[in-house]
Amino acid sequence: MPGSKPKSPTAAEIEKKQLDNALEEGLEETFPGSDPVSVTQPAHSKADHHIKRKD
Repeated sequence: MPGSKPKSPTAAEIEKKQLDNALEEGLEETFPGSDPVSVTQPAHSKADHHIKRKD
Protein backbone atom coordinates (compact mmCIF):
# COMPACT_ATOMS: atom_id res chain seq x y z
CA MET A 1 0.00 0.00 0.00
CA PRO A 2 1.49 3.34 -0.95
CA GLY A 3 2.18 5.70 1.93
CA SER A 4 1.92 3.03 4.65
CA LYS A 5 4.71 2.38 7.15
CA PRO A 6 6.68 -0.86 6.83
CA LYS A 7 5.67 -3.44 9.45
CA SER A 8 8.16 -3.95 12.30
CA PRO A 9 9.31 -7.55 12.71
CA THR A 10 7.89 -9.46 15.66
CA ALA A 11 10.05 -11.17 18.29
CA ALA A 12 9.29 -14.55 16.72
CA GLU A 13 10.38 -13.31 13.29
CA ILE A 14 13.61 -11.90 14.74
CA GLU A 15 14.35 -15.17 16.57
CA LYS A 16 13.67 -17.21 13.41
CA LYS A 17 16.02 -14.97 11.42
CA GLN A 18 18.75 -15.40 14.07
CA LEU A 19 18.35 -19.18 14.02
CA ASP A 20 18.41 -19.22 10.21
CA ASN A 21 21.59 -17.13 10.24
CA ALA A 22 23.23 -19.43 12.83
CA LEU A 23 22.34 -22.50 10.78
CA GLU A 24 23.64 -20.92 7.57
CA GLU A 25 26.91 -19.93 9.28
CA GLY A 26 27.33 -23.45 10.66
CA LEU A 27 26.71 -24.98 7.26
CA GLU A 28 29.26 -22.70 5.61
CA GLU A 29 31.91 -23.41 8.27
CA THR A 30 31.52 -27.20 8.09
CA PHE A 31 31.11 -27.66 4.35
CA PRO A 32 31.80 -30.22 3.07
CA GLY A 33 30.77 -32.43 5.92
CA SER A 34 29.08 -35.74 6.41
CA ASP A 35 26.93 -34.85 9.43
CA PRO A 36 24.13 -32.27 9.42
CA VAL A 37 24.56 -29.18 11.58
CA SER A 38 22.35 -28.67 14.64
CA VAL A 39 21.72 -25.26 16.21
CA THR A 40 19.87 -26.65 19.23
CA GLN A 41 21.40 -26.98 22.69
CA PRO A 42 21.86 -30.60 23.80
CA ALA A 43 20.05 -31.77 26.89
CA HIS A 44 21.76 -31.63 30.28
CA SER A 45 23.62 -34.73 31.41
CA LYS A 46 24.47 -35.84 34.95
CA ALA A 47 28.07 -34.73 34.38
CA ASP A 48 26.86 -31.19 33.57
CA HIS A 49 25.33 -30.54 37.01
CA HIS A 50 28.05 -27.97 37.83
CA ILE A 51 27.56 -25.96 34.59
CA LYS A 52 24.98 -23.19 34.58
CA ARG A 53 23.17 -22.85 31.24
CA LYS A 54 20.70 -20.33 30.01
CA ASP A 55 17.57 -22.21 28.80
